This record gives sequence, C-alpha cells and structure tokens, in this order.
Amino acid sequence: MSFLNSIHEKAKRANKVVILPEGEDPRIIKAARVLMDEGICAVTILGKKNTILLSASDAGINTNGIEIIDPSNDLQLNRYADDYYENRKHKGVKPSEALTTLRDNVFFAAAMLKDNRADVCIAGATHATSHVMRAAIQILGLKEGFRTVSSSFIMMSPDEEHIYSFGDCAVIPKPTVEQLADIAISSADTFSKLTGKVAQVAFLSFSTKGSALHPDVDFVKKAMNIAIEKAPNLNIDGELQLDAAIVPSVGIKKAKGSMVAGKANVLVFPDLNAGNIGYKLTQRLGGFEAIGPIIQGLSKPMHDLSRGCSWEDIVNLSCIAIIQAGR
Repeated sequence: MSFLNSIHEKAKRANKVVILPEGEDPRIIKAARVLMDEGICAVTILGKKNTILLSASDAGINTNGIEIIDPSNDLQLNRYADDYYENRKHKGVKPSEALTTLRDNVFFAAAMLKDNRADVCIAGATHATSHVMRAAIQILGLKEGFRTVSSSFIMMSPDEEHIYSFGDCAVIPKPTVEQLADIAISSADTFSKLTGKVAQVAFLSFSTKGSALHPDVDFVKKAMNIAIEKAPNLNIDGELQLDAAIVPSVGIKKAKGSMVAGKANVLVFPDLNAGNIGYKLTQRLGGFEAIGPIIQGLSKPMHDLSRGCSWEDIVNLSCIAIIQAGR
C-alpha cells in the first residue's frame, strides 16, 4: 500500500468531521464529494448555499450528504463574535468589528473548530496564508506547552523507500532557540503520527559534533538541548551535518556512538532559508514528493492550502489533518 493510501485508510478509521470554509470554489466541492464518497470523513462547507449549489451544478457534482452552512445565518454567529470580542478587546477590537470578522468564512470556520462542531479545518484555496494563519492563531491559539506555530513537509522518495520530515520550511524565517526546539518536537510528532515510525531527530548545521566553532553552531546546540529537556523520550541529536545525519557510513565516522546519526528521519533546519532551499532541492533535483506544508503547534488542526491547489491536494491534506487530530 502506498504512503498516501495508508494515510487515507488511517483517516477513515478516525471518524472525524472536516470543515472547508471556501465552499463556493468547485475544487472544494469536488474534494468534499470525494471525502464523503470514499468514506473518509463527514464534511461541512461554508458559503452562500445558492452559490454553492449553482457552482456544484455547473461542475456536475452532487452535494447530497454534504452539510452547507452560511455563517451569516448561523445561530451561533453572535456567540462566536462575543467570544472573539472578549478575547481581542485588549487589542482595541470593537463589538461591531468582531461581528464583521466572524462573518468571514475562515474566521467562522476556526470558531466552529474551537466549538467542537468539527475536528479539522482546511483553508487557503482562495485566501492568503496570512489570512488563514491570523484566523487560526487568534481563534484557536496554541497547543498547551507550545509557543510556536510552525510547519513541516513530508518528503517522500519516488519509490517511497525514504520518507523524511523537514521543518520548518514555510513559517518562521529566523526562529529563536526556543522556537527551533518547538519545531523539532512538533515535526517529530507529525512524522510519527503520519508514518507510524519512530522519529529520529537531527538538528542540522554546517558542523558535526564541534567540527566547527561559530555562534550559529552554538545556536543549534542550545535549541537541541532545550528540545531534549522538553521531550526527553524523543531520539534527538546534533549538531549534525546533513550527510552525518542521513548516511550511515558518514554518521558512524563523524558521530560515533550517536543513536540518530546516519538514520535521521526528522531533519530540523536552523532557519527558513535553509529549510525552504533544502526541501525544494530535494523535490526538484532529487525527485522527492513534497507533502505540505503541514501546520503544527495549534490547539487544533487548521491548515493552509496553496491557492493553486487541486482537489486532490485538499483531500490529501484533509487526511493528514485528521490523523493529526488523533482519536
């Protein structure tokens, strides 16, 4: 069974509800239909019902069984707006502004998620990343014990023999040592949940075990030590050069005695420059499939799509988020 097929099967067993706030887009309607028809999850889409039905009809898609909600008519709108106002009034938000904000589909979807009317939210097909992340952070907040929202990519070789997690490649340009530690722990959790494998976490650098002396190396070491303290049950090591992290013969030579060197599967990049370049090199020159970005660190799974996404992308990210949500 392929990796993506296994993700779909895991998602089916979770019995979750996915909310798709951009319901007037034909890609969203198609993805909702596939998620329902394959028995993966129940689906709620947001938008003007007549517009959604017309869009579905034009695309030849049946909406039977898909819940359609118009936030402006929902009975919980005022309650959600009141809650948002109470949480944001210290920022100068007025009650009228809170109501306007919650009429926005993405913010309303986040409020539904917080209210346990759904388990997962997938947005971004027609909204900018900044809009989706603002709704997620302001409404949902962060997972207990975390101060960082980050991302990881699952990188899969063409033969699926090699699967890695790369973090962070999309969210935090220059993480602090505390943020880098959170990125490592979140990426390890995402990797293990999706693959069922034990995470082997490598903090990457241009140095291996003191082979170079530089403040940037010290930065990586400090982040690693914080991660070890916060997650003592994880297999973590560093600082490691990339070859020492993933090539067994090099790992043995450069980091003798390391439990991670040579077999790392969660690669923690020191900043967004390195992470973004690293995943795109692996994708474009190595032929790996890049699945993500997978958003991490929120109290509940809410993800941002590329605006150029396909309906298949929406289905796959929904399945990943369902697994993140757990049982």
